[in-house]
Amino acid sequence: MAKCEICGKDQIKGHRISINRSQVSRRANRKWKPNVKKVKIVENNGNVKSIYVCTRCMRANKVTRAI
Repeated sequence: MAKCEICGKDQIKGHRISINRSQVSRRANRKWKPNVKKVKIVENNGNVKSIYVCTRCMRANKVTRAI
């Protein structure tokens, strides 16, 4: 679910690092997910469609929201 259908932004995998006495002692797996919302948009031919869009694409006006 956590994928923008406009820009393709997806979740990123990495490590959560525990620092003890200025040394990296432990690593745990972790995921960073984008801020994705389900919104209704208006397509070029006038149809209304519901898709998942990240908030950065919404702020950049890459989609036209249906009211």
